[in-house]
Amino acid sequence: MVLVYIDHEDQQIKTSSLEAMSYGAAVAKLLGVSAEALVLGTTQASIKDLGKQGATKVHHIAVDSLNMLDVKVNSTVIAHAATQLNASVVLFAHNINGKALAPAVAIKLKAGFVSGASSLPEIENGFKVTKTVFSGKAFAKINIATPIKVIAINQNCYGLHPIENVAEVVAMQSNIPAPSIKVTEVEKVKGELPLTEANIVVSGGRGLKGPENWGILLDLAKELGAATACSRPVSDSDWRPHHEHVGQTGLQIAPNLYIAIGISGAIQHLAGVNRSKTIVVINKDPEAPFFKAADYGIVGDAFEVVPALTAAIKKSRQSE
Repeated sequence: MVLVYIDHEDQQIKTSSLEAMSYGAAVAKLLGVSAEALVLGTTQASIKDLGKQGATKVHHIAVDSLNMLDVKVNSTVIAHAATQLNASVVLFAHNINGKALAPAVAIKLKAGFVSGASSLPEIENGFKVTKTVFSGKAFAKINIATPIKVIAINQNCYGLHPIENVAEVVAMQSNIPAPSIKVTEVEKVKGELPLTEANIVVSGGRGLKGPENWGILLDLAKELGAATACSRPVSDSDWRPHHEHVGQTGLQIAPNLYIAIGISGAIQHLAGVNRSKTIVVINKDPEAPFFKAADYGIVGDAFEVVPALTAAIKKSRQSE
């Protein structure tokens, strides 16, 4: 059986986990087994709808304390559930929570582990999983030889493949270990689309010259229904909040569309965004390195190009 860990927040199942479920259903089909989901904590999300991504059953451990991620506790519960259900493959989304939980679960299960998987495994001769390496510049094929296998899949590498199905929700019991940490306060950014869940991201760099000029980027993002991001020098200069920083030392994202405005495209920045489906670069420097990675590029002054682009999008939508 293939077991998929489902990440949820604010009464919503994360898109990355829906993709992991869809990927898990495909892996299960290859292996000739069932695909089932595991949900920890309480949520008002319609978990039976995970059936639309291929889950036959959803095992739900509805304990409030599991909503607050404690890696030691939650990984123990996941590993115990995988053992109890006799799972041969345990899947995670390669997001912030998955990066913390998946290796811990693998250790507890004494399982081979591949992070950042980018395609379905090859099972003709072993169990080979392809993953990105060297900041996305190359691929490696890794054979997992252990009886239990743990995989964390890259976001937006497989997509959603909905079917007409409703999963059976099964209540599951588990011994919850005593927490090793105590959470005293949680502060969340309100009213913003999370970068890791966004299909479209509009990002700015030092080419915008200062925080007072960020309005043109925000206007474009509003028209597109996009999340906003920035390069590291921008967040380091306090032009924008640090949670918007994308790159090797910030968030790694994989939206369908990434628009980079006034960003030169240093390798550290590219490492965080190079899994985007489509990259559009707007920069007045025709020699900016980012153009080599771009699917589309506009050489021009951002202060002229971006307002014109925003106006064109607004006009197009008004005429629909």
